[in-house]
Amino acid sequence: MEGYLIPGQYVQMKPSIEDEDNKPIFLAIASPPPTKTDESSIAEEDEDDEYDTSTTMEFLIKKTDTNTWITSAPLATPLAISQVMGTGFSIANDFDGLKYDFPCQNILLFANGSGIAPIRAAIESGQLKIKNGGRSCRLYYGITSPSDMPYADRFARWEEAGVAVVPVVSRPEECKMVWPGRTGYVQSVLEEDGVPIPRNSGALVCGVRGMAESVRDVLGKSGVLEGRILTNF
Repeated sequence: MEGYLIPGQYVQMKPSIEDEDNKPIFLAIASPPPTKTDESSIAEEDEDDEYDTSTTMEFLIKKTDTNTWITSAPLATPLAISQVMGTGFSIANDFDGLKYDFPCQNILLFANGSGIAPIRAAIESGQLKIKNGGRSCRLYYGITSPSDMPYADRFARWEEAGVAVVPVVSRPEECKMVWPGRTGYVQSVLEEDGVPIPRNSGALVCGVRGMAESVRDVLGKSGVLEGRILTNF
């Protein structure tokens, strides 16, 4: 865990034995940093968590044809993991600092697919200062179907911490039951809802390029300061 201080940081992972057929992958860390903040992290408050976040890292890995070396590996398979990399989401500088004339009072989170991993880390770290910092927060989470929704079991905890969770299903026709929630794409739902107090808003964005670029465009046109639209890569 050494060097993991800010949500959005990542590591490079590869098989411990050199194998030209298996390419190393970059993985955002899904568990929150172990460092203390002004606000206790959600993970620290939950005594039922299976893992000690001070000594372990969790990752969310989307299974593909090119990464079966890790998604199908037996338990206790040794892996080679780099030191923690990247600067993460610049929350302290761009949300909390005095860089802008308008205080950041509203936070919008955007993710699709496995992009939810560093967003989860940000929510559970306490560094967004939502619950005790007086900020409002909404998460737009794009998934193909409700059956493909990592961390759904954590939504209630996030809601209790002040994060309004908005799942957005892009393929409702594939649902076994009628989906009662929002449908389409994250950027379209954002356009429908609009951005409250744009000059006092900040955003974290993680997901496929098309979504990230479209969300950035909508936020920028709404008046959100460009420097407060943060990504982790």
